[in-house]
Amino acid sequence: MKLLTLQRAVARAVMQPLTLSERMQRTAPGGGRMSAYAARYIKPNDRLTAFERLEIYNRQYWFRVLGSMAEDFPGLRAILGQPRFEDMCRAYLAECPSRSFTLRNLGARLETWLRRNPKWIRGKQTLALDMVRLEWADIEAFDGKAEPALHPEDLNGSSTRGLRLRVQPYVQVLELHYPVDDLALEFRQDDNTADFASNALTETRRSSKVRAVAALEPKQVFLVVHRMDFSVYFRRIEHEEFALLSALRSGKTIERAIELAFQRSSVPEFDRGGYVRLRFQTWATMGWFCRNEEICTR
Repeated sequence: MKLLTLQRAVARAVMQPLTLSERMQRTAPGGGRMSAYAARYIKPNDRLTAFERLEIYNRQYWFRVLGSMAEDFPGLRAILGQPRFEDMCRAYLAECPSRSFTLRNLGARLETWLRRNPKWIRGKQTLALDMVRLEWADIEAFDGKAEPALHPEDLNGSSTRGLRLRVQPYVQVLELHYPVDDLALEFRQDDNTADFASNALTETRRSSKVRAVAALEPKQVFLVVHRMDFSVYFRRIEHEEFALLSALRSGKTIERAIELAFQRSSVPEFDRGGYVRLRFQTWATMGWFCRNEEICTR
C-alpha cells in the first residue's frame, strides 16, 4: 500500500465527526463498518483493537480543533453561547476541515461559511459577523507578513502625482456595525484575570455584556487592527481615514485615494491638506506603509 493512500484513508476517518457521546462513529467514510475500515489500515495490539487505536486519533483531532476554535473566537462563543457555538463549530469543521499544517488557519473560511449557513447566527447575524471579522483580523494582524516599513522622512519632498503607497499586509481595515472591539477587549481582560472558580461568573458577565451591545442601534464603526511590538491593537478611525486606507489598499494612487476619502466629507476643504499630512505622518510612524523604492530613490 502506498503511503499516500494510507494517509488519506486515515485522515478521512480521523476527520469524521464524533458521535454525540464523543466517540468514533461505527459507520466508516463511504459506508460500511468502521471496525472493518480500521482493520484494513491499522494493526491492533495486545491492549487495543484497530478500531480503538484509530478512535484515539479521531477523538484527539476533534478535541484539538474545537479547542482551537474556542481560543480563536471567544467573542463569537459569548454571542452564541457555549452549546450553540460548539455545534456550529462541528458543522463548520465537518464541511471545512483543516487543510493547513497550522491551526492558525482553521477559522479562515468561517465568515464565508456563516454567510452561507445563517441559521447558526439567526437573530444575531450582524453582531456575530462583526465579531467574526474582528477576531479573524486579530489573527491576521498578529502574525501577518510585515514588509520593510516606509519612514516619515522617506515622504519628504515626494510628489504624490501618480504615486501609490502600499499598506502593510498585517494592517486590517474594518467597517463594522457594533462596537465589538470594546467587547473583545473586555473579554481579553476577563481571560487575563479569571481563574477556575470564577469561570461561571465570567460567562454570566459576558452574556450580559453581549446583550447590552446587541440592544444598541447599529451604526458605522471604522477600525484598524494592527500590531506593534508583538502586540495587537484596535484603533478607531474616522470615515475619511477608513476611505483613504481602503483606497490605498486597493491600489489607488494617493491622489485618487484622497479624492475618494473626502467625498461627502464634513471636513472643511481648507483643513483637508493638514488632515491628510497628519494622518500620513502618524501611519508612517506606526509602520503601516511598506517601503517603496520609487519614493526612496527620488
